[in-house]
Amino acid sequence: MSLILNIDTAVQSASVCLSENNDLIGLKINPSQKDHGSWLHIAIEQLLKENAIDLQKLTAIGISAGPGSYTGLRVGMASAKGLCYVLNIPLIAVDTLKMMANAAIVDNSDFLCPMIDARRMEVFTALFDKSLNAIMPDSNIILNESSFKDILVNHTISFFGNGSFKFKTLNSSKNARFLEINPTAEHMVHLSYELWKNCQFADLAYSEPNYGKEFYTPAKQSL
Repeated sequence: MSLILNIDTAVQSASVCLSENNDLIGLKINPSQKDHGSWLHIAIEQLLKENAIDLQKLTAIGISAGPGSYTGLRVGMASAKGLCYVLNIPLIAVDTLKMMANAAIVDNSDFLCPMIDARRMEVFTALFDKSLNAIMPDSNIILNESSFKDILVNHTISFFGNGSFKFKTLNSSKNARFLEINPTAEHMVHLSYELWKNCQFADLAYSEPNYGKEFYTPAKQSL
């Protein structure tokens, strides 16, 4: 039996959930992206207490590993790794874009295309079929009128995530659909459980978030 604590701080709203095997036990969501760090540990403590689960009984920690918010990813990964070290349990890294696609899997389009805003006209994105197989791997691309044009000729694609609003202004294909979804740690449950069953664990010492691209600060420019 698996008892997994799933953590997502990569998207706009942070969330944590507990799952037993493939079933959700409890979920907490923080809609404010500004205080993920102060909220996360309190939420985990409350979640465990409300469901009468001792921290020592956890069998793994699942983390939404990116791409996404730089600050959110660092907060989530540090917290997840800290818990794994203390409890001596494995870390499970879940692709954030795949988590988002899992939240939209009920849609009937041929393909699912999550998009995370990467500023200006750039997005972190990927393309999945309805079985969550990656048709296009995680990429950061600059959107234009021709983006996904070849695929949209013969296939319907659902676009979603906070980066999809930019593409909606550029796209005119009748095969493009734009959804509003709210992915949370709940949508990690199936993915983290499958990785747990197959013993596909992240390297606890060397795991880092998938930032999608190199982190930029003005200080780097002056070096």
